Amino acid sequence: MTVARPGARFALSHPAHFIALGFGSGLSPRAPGTAGTLLAIPLWWVIGGGWDPMPLFALLALLFGTGVWACAVTGRDLGVADHGAMCWDEVVAFLLVLAITPEGPWWLAAAFFLFRAFDILKPPPIRQMEMRFKGGFGVMFDDLLAAGYTLLVLAIVKRVFF
Repeated sequence: MTVARPGARFALSHPAHFIALGFGSGLSPRAPGTAGTLLAIPLWWVIGGGWDPMPLFALLALLFGTGVWACAVTGRDLGVADHGAMCWDEVVAFLLVLAITPEGPWWLAAAFFLFRAFDILKPPPIRQMEMRFKGGFGVMFDDLLAAGYTLLVLAIVKRVFF
């Protein structure tokens, strides 16, 4: 089944669509997941990194829960549970990565490329979890696993080399 890419009218037709499509970044004709990941960077600058861990993770949990709802509604309305234009999952997962990654442009670049690689390649168990969990939770959860892999690799690199 070929599903048309949603447009601005669709994105603005329901708050869930606007959120799931990453405030419109998912409307990018090429690499909407990458656009969503990039959106997380200025959002992180707005959120700021001076939070205590518990309130920060509570905020991320709220954004995750909002994403489960928004992606479920948007997937249903698009007729595809995990449509490529939905990128709120990348936004939230990469915000988690940014919360834990050391500061600096090289760490940011490494985090970005690792996260995108794990999100695209979906090494085990990411692909299995993606196939097992459907709907909004499945859309959001597989990117948390990609974030986990990213953070694991960054932690190993930091421990071994720095």
